[in-house]
Amino acid sequence: MKEHTKKKAILLLADGSLYEGFSIGKSGTSGGEICFNTGMTGYQEIYTDPSYYGQIIVNTTAHIGNYGVNDAEQESDKPKIKGLVVNDFTYQYSRSTATDGLNGYLEKNNTVGITDIDTRKLVRHIRMEGAMNAIISSEILDKNELMAELKKLPNMKSLELSSEVTVKEPYELGSGNTGLKIAVIDYGVKKSILKNFEIRNCHCKVFPARTSFGDMEAWKPDGYFLSNGPGDPAAMDYAVATVKELLGADNPIFGICLGNQILARAVNIDTFKMHHGHRGLNHPVKNLLTGLGEITSQNHGFAVSKESLEKSKDAELTHIDLNDNTVEGLRLNGKPAFSVQYHPESSPGPHDSTYLFDDFIQLIKENK
Repeated sequence: MKEHTKKKAILLLADGSLYEGFSIGKSGTSGGEICFNTGMTGYQEIYTDPSYYGQIIVNTTAHIGNYGVNDAEQESDKPKIKGLVVNDFTYQYSRSTATDGLNGYLEKNNTVGITDIDTRKLVRHIRMEGAMNAIISSEILDKNELMAELKKLPNMKSLELSSEVTVKEPYELGSGNTGLKIAVIDYGVKKSILKNFEIRNCHCKVFPARTSFGDMEAWKPDGYFLSNGPGDPAAMDYAVATVKELLGADNPIFGICLGNQILARAVNIDTFKMHHGHRGLNHPVKNLLTGLGEITSQNHGFAVSKESLEKSKDAELTHIDLNDNTVEGLRLNGKPAFSVQYHPESSPGPHDSTYLFDDFIQLIKENK
């Protein structure tokens, strides 16, 4: 096994908190909003999820890297995170199907990270003080100099990031044996979401985030999917305007995560930035339509305002978070449109919520 020389690195938070550790992945400097994910598995899916673009991820699981990486577990073409913070990084991996070790993978994809951090202490700090910008460096070890670099980073609030991760040109996938055509508006869509449509024999066309209503309608889709993605939905007026046009044409619509927030804003329901967000694989949600509970995979730092939703005559609450009572799903009144805040594709995570893809297909058939 290759010996890895320990190179000092530091993690600096916007409030001045400083943590010392050792460099992993690419040596260098990188910053973004720091947040934590409580999932005990699926680190590669997390790092490649476009919804994490612009963020530094703290894994709360102590041991990271122990099963290497595999191309089949990519949620996009490469890691989208701005940095990685772990407690105990493992260079040696045990899985025979792994195509590379995690460190080599991070190096190849220019991802900066830091290990030997007391992540329990760090996560408690973020839970108390809230998500904030941070920076990792193995080349700038002076706190004042690094703070000057940190202050150059934009705040996640009011930041539009889907344009950075969306597909550049439309593309098609799926066999279409069902005769159903779904237009996917790509704000940062995960591959596992597309796979859920593919296994249901849907014909999908993935469109860039800023594609016009007219250009998508020209393909004559039977329904529209609003994808997950990074950034603040309040900074996405272009997306809200397009969804208003979709609603005006009574198109069946299904949204996940950022798509849920955009659908809400299209009917004048407010969204807000959460204190530290929801990111993990075991968040309990109650389906208010069935009365059943679901254990869900989640990744969001913004949410739909429950107070604003309850005042709306255009939509109703369908799913609620049992930890903090935040909005986890809604449907529009008089329109074939619904959405959820969590991730029913469950990659990684439990499969309690995959029924939502079937609900969408049924909705399309009813409106065909």
